[in-house]
Amino acid sequence: MAKIQMTTPLVEMDGDEMTRILWKMIKDELILPYIDLKSEYYDLGLEHRNETNDQVTVDSAEATKRYGVAVKCATITPNAARMTEYNLKEMWKSPNGTIRAMLDGTVFRAPIIVKGIEPCVRNWERPITLARHAYGDVYKNTEMKVSGAGKAELVFTSEDGTETRELIHNFTDAGIIQGIHNTDKSISSFAHACFQYALDTKQDLWFATKDTISKKYDHNFKDIFQEIYDTKYDAQFKAAGIEYFYTLIDDAVARVMKAKGGFIWACKNYDGDVMSDMVSSAFGSLAMMTSVLVSPSGVYEYEAAHGTVQRHYYKHLKGEETSTNSVATIFAWTGALRKRGELDGNAELVHFADKLDKATVKTIEDGKMTKDLALITSLKDVTVLNSENFIKAIRETYETL
Repeated sequence: MAKIQMTTPLVEMDGDEMTRILWKMIKDELILPYIDLKSEYYDLGLEHRNETNDQVTVDSAEATKRYGVAVKCATITPNAARMTEYNLKEMWKSPNGTIRAMLDGTVFRAPIIVKGIEPCVRNWERPITLARHAYGDVYKNTEMKVSGAGKAELVFTSEDGTETRELIHNFTDAGIIQGIHNTDKSISSFAHACFQYALDTKQDLWFATKDTISKKYDHNFKDIFQEIYDTKYDAQFKAAGIEYFYTLIDDAVARVMKAKGGFIWACKNYDGDVMSDMVSSAFGSLAMMTSVLVSPSGVYEYEAAHGTVQRHYYKHLKGEETSTNSVATIFAWTGALRKRGELDGNAELVHFADKLDKATVKTIEDGKMTKDLALITSLKDVTVLNSENFIKAIRETYETL
């Protein structure tokens, strides 16, 4: 059969360690045999980021703005140990953080539902999508240790030199201080992305903060969301038969545990980071979680929600067999290809993405899976496959559909 043609390239961001190995396997077995792939390639592997002084990350984000769709492999965010291991010039920032800031995006993460991988929360029947604000808070904090007694103040100096001061604490002994910030512009972009995604997916939207304690910081999020909803989205939500509501994060957690799923839960940056890991683990595995960065301007970047699987990579380098779950990375590819097809009016590309998703799920439900899933499945007499054979099994399933 002739390969499916693409009219517009997507941006391809390669990554690190075991996920980089899986990336090539997925392309060779599941993408290139069926699609005449058009992509603008960027190597975001740590070594190349170091060689380019991280300019390649900036270039990939700019390319994503131009083309509208990107697919990204998991990447290393270096720590002190990585500085030595990779002989880095400096401790480069998280590529995800750089890309999120440049695209002004919101991260939406949802579990992949598979029969035989039951959620820990028995009443969850449908996916719960976490919408995570991707700017500010503790991720752009300023921290200070204080050695002894003294006064800590929050000071804002306006452009005309006027100072506004708030007392943080009168220290009588050593301690620590942390300063965080956000901007109305970023919060507004977050709100618009959440409301638009809810309309696109026809799901209720919840938003939760701790405004009873954080009466200015968190309350500002609440007020901006409500104003934008009231002025821009209220009628559209009612027409679509979906609901938006705000609640305290304490209440949201309690509601989530009793809910059946099928909604979007919007959270501030740190809350979204933690809660998305909680939800994905409760549904089964971080490797069974989709992740897409959406900007209010309609730019999409798809990725896996997990890391580079360092432990498996070291085994791979020794020639040892690995059984690494590639589902999230496969779904990153299908998400990007589907969106590319939707934007270009390419029905063949959309159909391919849907079919590959179906083949991936069916392979697992037929009892062929990686070791991590075999340890938690309720299916009997499953076959545990290594990293490469699992991907090949998906191809075999695809060919039968």
